[in-house]
This record gives sequence, structure tokens and C-alpha cells, in this order.
Amino acid sequence: MNFTDTPTVFIVDDDASVREGMAWLLRTRRLLSESFDSAEAFLAMVQGHSAGDGAAWQPDPALLQQSACILLDVRMPGMSGLALFEQLLAKGIAQAWPVIFLTGHADVPTAVDSVKRGAFDFCEKPFSDNALVDRVEQALALSQERLLARKTQQRLQSRLLELTERERDVMRLVVEGLPNKLIADQLDISVRTVEVHRARVFDKMEVKSAVELANLMRQLA
Repeated sequence: MNFTDTPTVFIVDDDASVREGMAWLLRTRRLLSESFDSAEAFLAMVQGHSAGDGAAWQPDPALLQQSACILLDVRMPGMSGLALFEQLLAKGIAQAWPVIFLTGHADVPTAVDSVKRGAFDFCEKPFSDNALVDRVEQALALSQERLLARKTQQRLQSRLLELTERERDVMRLVVEGLPNKLIADQLDISVRTVEVHRARVFDKMEVKSAVELANLMRQLA
């Protein structure tokens, strides 16, 4: 499949009428959806080119570049929704794409346990259409929030890689709140050299003050 910037709802259910009904419902809220008739079919999509590698597979890198959520049936022939959820958790996909379980009454305790383990929510069949789509929209908003956070982290990591070892030393002490004179004493360099490194750190990290730099490092942590 081709990934886009448009938030997408992935429907994974072996019942064609459920898939079609959910897709129609989502269209009424102008939400894009993709349907899969089995856990295996959805797993093949997220595996991308590493499909067939067994436990060694990694998700397609494009996965984490779009916001999405998953409507996942608990009980399906072959791989169950719960078994799929375990794999998605292990690969970090369930964190990027919140999972909403679709469950019958008998499966509610299992679904509740899954929520405790990281699922976004569960909806018991028959469910309220409006309530379900409201939760879908909230899950998509959370996915978008996490996507932006990941991109911010990636940008910060990229900036850090541009720093020299000495600039990292100076940055660490600046973040600790030490003045230039004490930094110079600890690193056994001149105050002027500290000033040069400090300026370069601020430039590469795109900040204007030690406070901004400290806030960035807290985000990274």
C-alpha cells in the first residue's frame, strides 16, 4: 500500500458486512479507511519487504510517517486480534497507531486487560456508531500527536550528531547551569574557547539561551 499524510483507519475484521459498514460510517465523517479480512493480511502489509523473515521482521519505515488507528476484531479465524496486537506492541506499531478492539460481550474482560496493556479502547458489539467514531477521531488525534513528537525527537537527534565531542562536553555543563569560568576550569580550556563552543552549540541546536537548551534536552530525555 502507498502511505499518505492523510490519517487512516485500518479495519481488521473477518466479517465483510462489518468491514463495509465501518467503512461507510467512517466516510460519513470524512475519514479514510483501509480494510483487511484477517490479521494475517494486515500483518503482511505492516511487514512490508521483510515479510517471511519470521521473528526478525521489522515494520516498513513508512509506517511511522503517517497517523492512523486500528479497529481490530478480537476473534477471527487463524491469527486472533489479540495475537496480532501482541506483535504490534512488540514492534512499536500499536504505540504509533492506537488500537481499538471490537469485541462481543464474552470477550469484554479480555479487551479490558488489553487496554491495561496498551490498547487505546474497546467497543462492545453492537456499538453506538457515533460513540465509536468519536473514539476513532480521538485515537487519530493521539496518533498525530505521537507522530509530531517522534519527528521532533528525530530532529533533535540529528542536531546532536552534528556536535563535536568537545561541544558535547560544554553543552552538558551549560545545561547543568555552570558559568563559562567554571566550565573552562573543569575542561581545562580557556574561557574564550568555552564561549566559542557555547556559541556553536547554540547555533547547531537552534536555541538562543541555556534555558532553551535545557528544555530541549529534557524533551530528548
